[in-house]
Amino acid sequence: MGRFVEGQDRRQSWLLPSSRDDYVTEDNPVRVVEAFIDALDLGTLGFTRFEPAATGRLAYDPATLLKLYLYGYLNRVPSSRRLEREAQRNIEVMWLTGRLAPDHKTIANFRRDNGPAIQAACRQFVVLCRDLSLFTGATVAVDGSKFKAVNNRDRNYTVTKVAKRLEQVDASIARYLATLDRADREGSDVPEARTQRIGKKIAALRRQMAFLREMQEQIAASEDGQVSLTDPDARSMATSGRGTGIVGYNVQIAVDPEHHLVVAHDVVNEGHDRTQLVPMGDRAKQAIGAEEVVVLTDRGYYNGDEVLVCEGTGILPLMPRADTSGRAKKGLFVRADFVYDAAADHYVCPAGAMLTKSVARSDRHGDIDHYRNLEARHACEVRASCTPEKVKRFKRWM
Repeated sequence: MGRFVEGQDRRQSWLLPSSRDDYVTEDNPVRVVEAFIDALDLGTLGFTRFEPAATGRLAYDPATLLKLYLYGYLNRVPSSRRLEREAQRNIEVMWLTGRLAPDHKTIANFRRDNGPAIQAACRQFVVLCRDLSLFTGATVAVDGSKFKAVNNRDRNYTVTKVAKRLEQVDASIARYLATLDRADREGSDVPEARTQRIGKKIAALRRQMAFLREMQEQIAASEDGQVSLTDPDARSMATSGRGTGIVGYNVQIAVDPEHHLVVAHDVVNEGHDRTQLVPMGDRAKQAIGAEEVVVLTDRGYYNGDEVLVCEGTGILPLMPRADTSGRAKKGLFVRADFVYDAAADHYVCPAGAMLTKSVARSDRHGDIDHYRNLEARHACEVRASCTPEKVKRFKRWM
């Protein structure tokens, strides 16, 4: 083996600790999971079969299955089949469940039959975190993530998708009909068997066209112009990659920035975050139990109407303002490049010149204060990036 680190011989005898408890350290998260679940009243939370039946086959305790489910959540093992394997080989799961290894069907049925009760248990965990003063900052960070649904993209229909598929079906039918017309004129070119196959394809395409016409009616009747056949609640959403997208859900999560605990969450089928500032801020405020909560978000949540609704509700949004002017893409300065001095009530431009307030001008939005520096404008070397000559409105102001 040379100078490599050598392992022990597999045939060598060695002694293992006699207790499984010796394998689980005192600060292992599984001990927290057990202590938390053992303190819950599963019957009050709504778990089924929390009382064992007097007759029949013995069932698993819902507390055991809930421990297994939460262990999978904490360790990113969501699949019931993978949880079944972990229960058979993972020493932490063996300690947690008492060496019980439920099959994947039992785990999946427990999750399906006790969805509201599992949510209630999560709420109890939030209450516990609040009692332990883990949410002392009254500040949360909110962000959304796209989760893929079981619905295939081909099973999701929008107005654009149906229109494109109808065009494709029309083109295919026209091509097949042209082939049949040629077969009628030149019988020797196209065999009879192939003619029959083409006729069947045309019939199938016409059935598909009838199906697409039906989808058009359902899309017109839907609120958001989408229809998903496998998972009706799933929606087509764009992702960060160009030209990509998924059919799924938008999961909104509010996290405590100090202890990184999930304070609140929600699942929506809107592909953007612009309308989720107020709902998530309200959920976070109720979970923390504070009168005011600072909500940290990215620019994807910026919406003027949502920000106005937050006023007086105890939701204090903190986010970068989205630049919708398009000036940055053109190489021009944006408003964020100008530094405002509140004490002196003036701006400092990127060239270092001081812009003082001029007479307010009125437009359709009301009176607007304008800041300028008439003396520095002619000698400014970066004026082309500030107020291009082709924009007459800026020429009038400067």
